[in-house]
Amino acid sequence: MMAIERFAISRDTEWYEAWPDVTLTAAGKLICVFSQCTHHGDRSATRLMLTESKDKGRTWSDKQPFTSLTNGLPYWNCARISRLRDDRLVIVADLISAKKENGGRNYIWIGDAEGNNWSEPMETPVTGIVPDKLCELATGRWLLSAHERNPDSGVSEQRLWYSDNQGTDWVGPITVASHPDLKLCEGSILPLPDGTLVAFLRENSGQGLDCYKSISHDQGETWSGPYRVPLPGCHRPVAGMLQSGNIMIAYRFMQGGKGWLGTWTQNFFAALTDQESAKAIERREQWTRIMPIDYDRSPVADLGYSGWVQFEDGEIYVVQYIADDAPKAQIRGYSFYEDDFLLKSM
Repeated sequence: MMAIERFAISRDTEWYEAWPDVTLTAAGKLICVFSQCTHHGDRSATRLMLTESKDKGRTWSDKQPFTSLTNGLPYWNCARISRLRDDRLVIVADLISAKKENGGRNYIWIGDAEGNNWSEPMETPVTGIVPDKLCELATGRWLLSAHERNPDSGVSEQRLWYSDNQGTDWVGPITVASHPDLKLCEGSILPLPDGTLVAFLRENSGQGLDCYKSISHDQGETWSGPYRVPLPGCHRPVAGMLQSGNIMIAYRFMQGGKGWLGTWTQNFFAALTDQESAKAIERREQWTRIMPIDYDRSPVADLGYSGWVQFEDGEIYVVQYIADDAPKAQIRGYSFYEDDFLLKSM
């Protein structure tokens, strides 16, 4: 029997809390960043918030504002947090300056190892919305990607910029994924041990199509694909390596069809796969095991943007937002182990 534990991270009856991410500091503290706004469909007031846990996500501190409260445009949208190889922390967020999520510019903040002190926001040349985590390769190269609509083709595409001097200079944009018949976005770049990069992508046509991926063998300078992944209805994939060498992808399941909040998504899943599957270009050459994490009972269900870490003892801790029994939306945490996906040989 699965043993997924659930924890309250933040719940505020006055605010819509959503789009969280999490990282694990060198000292073992969890730091969660998320957005606090009027509503998913109303960003007239928005700010980024932080909360911390020193007991592996069982209890969390009172949330603290990371940015000032916005009033209309521009507004902060979706923040990500990651830990660099030197243990400093990085938060990335997109600032939206035009209606219908246009005019996105991406900023980074650099924090110390425990997130006690942060730099002022630094604007990057990265345009678009819903950035991926800042991805640091073994070579020291930084990758930062986001998606936006190509004004010439009208197609949503994923693009990246890279820096070989820790953000002083950037090269880009480089197209990670674009296809005339697909709306590709919300990429999650996963470096594999052999140097291959795999970018898992949401397809946003609303038809419940598979996850897609692009592959790079030159540190992100060129990409092949997109290729299908056996994850139907995959929105906002968040991929990472487990200690076992397997890969976990957390995502919102979007079945497609008519609707908006309450009818189009109610399920949050996590999938297990392996490195050979990640590198395979044919769908039939890839395997996945898909595990349900949570279900949203709200008549205006809204959920599924997430982040996750793995502790030294193998425990996996996931954060996501969900409406469910909250008056607006709340941030929840979940704890489980890889054995909950797949029992060891009996």
